[in-house]
Amino acid sequence: MYDLIIIGAGPAGITASVYAARKRLNFMVITKDIGGQTAWSGDIENYTGYQFITGPELTVKFEEHMRRYNVQMREDEEIIKLQKMGSSVWLKTAKGEECEAKTAIIASGKTSRELNVPGEKEFKNRGLTYCATCDAPLFAGKEVAVIGGGNSGLDAALQLMKIAKHIYLINITPSLTGDPIMQEKVSESELVTVMNYTKVTSVFGDKFVTGVRVKREEKDEMLKVQGIFVEIGLVPNSKFVEGVEKNEWGEIKVNPYNETNVLGIFAAGDVTDVPEKQIVIAAGEGSKAALGVFKYLNHLR
Repeated sequence: MYDLIIIGAGPAGITASVYAARKRLNFMVITKDIGGQTAWSGDIENYTGYQFITGPELTVKFEEHMRRYNVQMREDEEIIKLQKMGSSVWLKTAKGEECEAKTAIIASGKTSRELNVPGEKEFKNRGLTYCATCDAPLFAGKEVAVIGGGNSGLDAALQLMKIAKHIYLINITPSLTGDPIMQEKVSESELVTVMNYTKVTSVFGDKFVTGVRVKREEKDEMLKVQGIFVEIGLVPNSKFVEGVEKNEWGEIKVNPYNETNVLGIFAAGDVTDVPEKQIVIAAGEGSKAALGVFKYLNHLR
């Protein structure tokens, strides 16, 4: 039986694995990917120690650090069930395999929220995407729409400003809500048309996206675009967790020691109710969770 299983290898999960390795715990990391949202991020200027680094570059640094400790890892693996049974934590993967550990750290992060409008599913990966960092280069010289006025939407617009012909930034609220510095950069660009108080009603096209319909101040408009980037927030990956208390948004509730309401189950990063979803905060929470696990195991012994 493992001392610990860490679910996820984003900033929280990777940092937790480094601390767990340094504490000589018998543990394993199970993850769908490496880097999480960091790998999708564009330019990062607020991670301590790096005045400027891209998301993919920082992900490489994270992974290199983790690999130094020869961490046992199962990649491209999805957990579909986690629960406390007796004194152990039991996990089941999508492949039907079961794992058992004395403790678990849930660091599964979040996934993109969908628009839920006609045409979205039909044109997913056919001009409609949820990752500007991954797909922006495919839209060089084209007119595109970015949906969302928070940090994710602004980050996508900033990336596309270097690539696209023109960007429509569609925001459902009366004003942009992202960081002021990012707002300034976007608002000052002639390549960006900011459309506040605007709601997407449908996506249309032929084989690929050719446009998006919106309602702006109660008036219907049609924008001809060849690409759509949906950046309207994230949903916590917590459905597989049973018996653990969550808030109204599905975020796992944790105390200052990253403990959940279930003994032996810890959580860290964006999947939790910790305020301010930032890479540096997720990394710090991952370290706290691993240290909490170490103390918990010592108490058991």
